[in-house]
Amino acid sequence: MLRVMVIGGSGFIGTNLVERYRSHGHHVVNVDSKPPRNIAHASLWRQISVLDQISLTDIIQTVSPHLVFHMAARTDLDGRRLEDYAANVDGVRNVIAALTKLSDLRRVVFASSMLVCRLGYQPRDDNDYNPTTAYGASKVEGERLVRLLVNRLPWVMVRPTSLWGPWFDIPYRRFFDAVRAGWYMHPKGLSVRRSYGFVLNSVAQLSCLANADSSQVCGRTFYLADYQPVELRAWAESIRRAFRAPAIKDVPIRVLRWAAKAGDVLRAVGLKNPPLTSFRLRNLTTEAVMDTAPLEAVCGETPYDTKRGVELTVDWINKSRRDKF
Repeated sequence: MLRVMVIGGSGFIGTNLVERYRSHGHHVVNVDSKPPRNIAHASLWRQISVLDQISLTDIIQTVSPHLVFHMAARTDLDGRRLEDYAANVDGVRNVIAALTKLSDLRRVVFASSMLVCRLGYQPRDDNDYNPTTAYGASKVEGERLVRLLVNRLPWVMVRPTSLWGPWFDIPYRRFFDAVRAGWYMHPKGLSVRRSYGFVLNSVAQLSCLANADSSQVCGRTFYLADYQPVELRAWAESIRRAFRAPAIKDVPIRVLRWAAKAGDVLRAVGLKNPPLTSFRLRNLTTEAVMDTAPLEAVCGETPYDTKRGVELTVDWINKSRRDKF
């Protein structure tokens, strides 16, 4: 039985990681400032912020984990300055300081983000950064702190791409809900491929990276995604079929640009999440296929294809909606 600590285990990826190791009979501790999304994980939760260095160090030393997944972060794009994302920089620093004191640690997996580079940018190497947001810049700083460790810790870095599945939230839960309600509009005639990942494939890959031979993974950075990119229109259609939802609307791009500008105005006057903004439209229309060959070479085949992933996600959404009523 392994002692596994998921720092940020109340988040989307963290919730699925906690469940994977819990269901396999391991001793799991979720360290997070927020309560777990899955009430079945309540007894595993320790309410501690990564910015509370003393409490964080104490719980890490008490548990003395074999495996650590550091998934805690502020992930929204609303911050304007690097200082707004202290959890992504000072939090990483605090985790590193605590882990270097452990004797039984076998592997620590640090979660960064694909947004250390602008969407669509293909980095030349792991140190080639090109962030366009304060969030992305904060993740760059977090990566740099990890790379300074050299051989002091058995670390692996992952850059999650666009992940979706049970227990998700904004933005992709909104995408599924929009398709279900018949609100989703796709740019007419536009085919866009993206590196997306079904979260249950992602946690299987994370588990693989945590247990792989050190010579294969330690000190390396992997993009976390399904190996085959999805075509957005086809993905939306598979979601529509699973929900048995109304037909998807194909709309001229100029119409979507007008709608996005209207969303920009609404956001400027205080509406936090308008249906469409210029930023989201650029996201929707920008192709971004990441190199997942290194991950596939280590982890091999994933458990679920896209169709099955969509079915499981739709089942979870339907159940969670029923539970509310």
